[in-house]
Amino acid sequence: MELTYRPRRLRRTPALRSMVRENSLAASDFIYPLFVHEGNDIEQIVAMPGANRWTLDGLVEEVIRAWNLGIRCVVLFPKVDDALKTEAGEECFNENGLIPKAIRRLKKELPEMTIMTDVALDPYSIDGHDGIVSAEGIVLNDETIENLCKQAIVQAEAGADLIGPSDMMDGRVGAIRESLDDEGFENVGIISYTAKYSSAYYGPFREALDSAPRSLNEKPIPKDKSTYQMDPANAREAITEAQLDEQEGSDILMVKPGLAYLDIIYRLRQESELPIAAYNVSGEYSMIKAAAEKGWIDERSVVLETLLSFKRAGADLILTYHACDAAAWLKKVE
Repeated sequence: MELTYRPRRLRRTPALRSMVRENSLAASDFIYPLFVHEGNDIEQIVAMPGANRWTLDGLVEEVIRAWNLGIRCVVLFPKVDDALKTEAGEECFNENGLIPKAIRRLKKELPEMTIMTDVALDPYSIDGHDGIVSAEGIVLNDETIENLCKQAIVQAEAGADLIGPSDMMDGRVGAIRESLDDEGFENVGIISYTAKYSSAYYGPFREALDSAPRSLNEKPIPKDKSTYQMDPANAREAITEAQLDEQEGSDILMVKPGLAYLDIIYRLRQESELPIAAYNVSGEYSMIKAAAEKGWIDERSVVLETLLSFKRAGADLILTYHACDAAAWLKKVE
């Protein structure tokens, strides 16, 4: 055949392929989500093989391990004792609470590690929602933001580097930015959950934190989070959310979930010059783990291909429970 151009020429050898490779992965791309609880024992999370609820001591060891693998950021999620949960989630801004204690401990043991936090009420709420639920069963926007601002300030005081509002209340990024600045924390960044969808992929995460919506009394509780998290059918709306978060002072934009929403990552990459993060969520993680345990897929190959897909779509950062495994695999490749 008389072909002027043969694309396979540049695929012929490993060296040629590496020369023209458009995207690559590095351990510093990863943000490692970690669950922490007040217990004395490290607890395995059944729905997330390989993931644990860490004690404070275990958390420190795991974060040091991540650092040694080249990971430079972790995000903390608390499993809060039921006795501390209330309708307004006031435990979220307890300066002696689990997350502030964990931040202070990590900053003492490994000050170089970037610490990201989660700002939302669901781990602290008896109702399991990211905001305060009214007597009529409505998730209240402005009242919730007051507590989120208090939560963010307590986390910043403890030493957090990045505040991650995951609640999806309207206007919370601007309110948190203003509160942080007023308290002298103008150097603390905001990584906003910009396009967070009302997704079925969050199930294992909610098991890990016991944070699913639930009704413990006669108050009507919305059965899901669709009145504030985004409709999975919508794409253009993500651009609106991104524009608002950018205007309100977000430093990094996030898309959650990641794998089922690669098109959203791509759209935001075209619209914004800010760094973009993709959250490779618990359901995506657990599906790979389950298939690998069955021997149906090669875990290493599928994980690295999946993570690379986020970079190809336009993400700069990836929150993933695979972080340490992926970092170790990449280190061996190098």
